[in-house]
Amino acid sequence: MDLYILRHGKAGQSFNRPDDSERKLTSEGRSDIRKVARWIRSKKIRFEVIATSPLTRAYETAEIVARTLKEKGRLEVWDELSPGGNQKTLFSHAAQYNKDAAIILVGHEPALSGLIGSIITGGDTASIILTKGGMAKIRTYSFDRKPSGDLQWLLTPRQMAEMQ
Repeated sequence: MDLYILRHGKAGQSFNRPDDSERKLTSEGRSDIRKVARWIRSKKIRFEVIATSPLTRAYETAEIVARTLKEKGRLEVWDELSPGGNQKTLFSHAAQYNKDAAIILVGHEPALSGLIGSIITGGDTASIILTKGGMAKIRTYSFDRKPSGDLQWLLTPRQMAEMQ
């Protein structure tokens, strides 16, 4: 399985909001994610599922990707992608797709970097930073006894734009 991991785009500040989950993407964040989505489309990457955290900024990010790829029917909310979500549940949920599937997970830091580290090191820590709008690809993701896979690439939105 190819597992893609995308961090949400830039979001507004939460100064006047009591609920961080409602923060929306900024106009710059939406613009960056549209560029990322066009890059994904240009690489002809297709997803079995576009799984997102229910938080507004992640959902908006996933929705832009789904709309750009014309795959809105593949958009699903996975609660375990929320900050503090259960990593084992996330691994198990992703493992339900067939071995030839490509799925994308849209969520938040530091959980996404921790997820990447757990998969590529077998549970040990890895110092990885996924920028806002950044995306990683893990090839041959598997969850037989514990999650494993190979980090194929880790890109920032700027790097993806430069490769267009």
